[in-house]
Amino acid sequence: MLYVPNHPYIIMKKLLLIILTLNFLLMGCSSKDQEIAKAIKEIDSLLTATYPEQIPGAAFLLMIEDSIELAKGYGIADMDDMTPITENTFFNIASVSKQFSAVALFILAQEKKLSLDDTVCKWFPEFESQLLNKITLRHLLSHSSGIPDARDRSNRKFVTTAIDTESYAYISRLESLNFEPGSSYEYMNPTYQLMYTIIERASGLTFDEFMRKMIFDKAGMNEAQYFEAQKDIPRMAHGYLYSNSEEKYQEYDYGEESFFATKADGGLYTSIIEFSNWEKALRTNSLVDATYLKEAFTPHVKINETPFTHYGYGWFIEDIPGFPRKIYHTGDNGGFQIYAGRYPESKILYLIFANRNDEDREKIAHQIDLILKKRGLI
Repeated sequence: MLYVPNHPYIIMKKLLLIILTLNFLLMGCSSKDQEIAKAIKEIDSLLTATYPEQIPGAAFLLMIEDSIELAKGYGIADMDDMTPITENTFFNIASVSKQFSAVALFILAQEKKLSLDDTVCKWFPEFESQLLNKITLRHLLSHSSGIPDARDRSNRKFVTTAIDTESYAYISRLESLNFEPGSSYEYMNPTYQLMYTIIERASGLTFDEFMRKMIFDKAGMNEAQYFEAQKDIPRMAHGYLYSNSEEKYQEYDYGEESFFATKADGGLYTSIIEFSNWEKALRTNSLVDATYLKEAFTPHVKINETPFTHYGYGWFIEDIPGFPRKIYHTGDNGGFQIYAGRYPESKILYLIFANRNDEDREKIAHQIDLILKKRGLI
């Protein structure tokens, strides 16, 4: 029997197969959308209960793939005029700023203006300590340098107003290390402050100029900026600390908290919306080659105090049994309490930018993780 490709029976069979395939795909999409909607409702309920309306609170964002599924403010940004927090409120993201300094070094390495294997001495030839000859930029990035935090805290004015160069100055006369570089982990802000000057010396630009030109403008973070005294920050939230004696929240940021004016380790102000643009820039490798980010997200040193957690270059890496790998960072400065968590496999980012520090951030993040898992999103 002669085979006829366009026989009505064959055509009908093909059409039926196409219809069944489309129905299957649509049902799958519909099912995922429903689970996303349920997750959003549960997360919103959790945050509404955690951050009431008339006190300092938080901004939250959930992005799945390239879609922002939830971006909302909870509570008050400024208690003086009772400005509500929105998705465009600017927070000091504290140590979450470190990943921006890390990427700045990657960009300069890619441009052959420095090497991650350079020693600290190469970039600070004026430093007297010979111990710095065996500490590389990789050690700075992974908090494995062994440099102690020996900043002088006896002068209150210095503690509350010192900028990067003033804060790390003690390192020039370093007499001992806490451990052999690369052998252990100890979280250290001053070593990231060294990057402020390294970036300037390698690029020939000021720190702020480089970050604006090479990172913020390219990432769509048009208003992001580093703190300086008297500087106007758009839609700025203040950090708050609850005073038991006064029975109210009191401002707790610059002037009240130590080392608030340093930039490279924790001085960036931005919003959850702008930070989502940063995430997109990282995913598309539009700032730096993927090989550098792969290295950043690779475990380099074990954090003994936190099970299942390592530090990469500018990010924590968490491998909890039963969950996919999470790349995240926390930030604490004054009343600001920040969490930026990402699940690369699922292309999920969630952000908690809070301006009060009296909630259990890790517990909240874990509850969100459980919701995402229950809904099949991770």
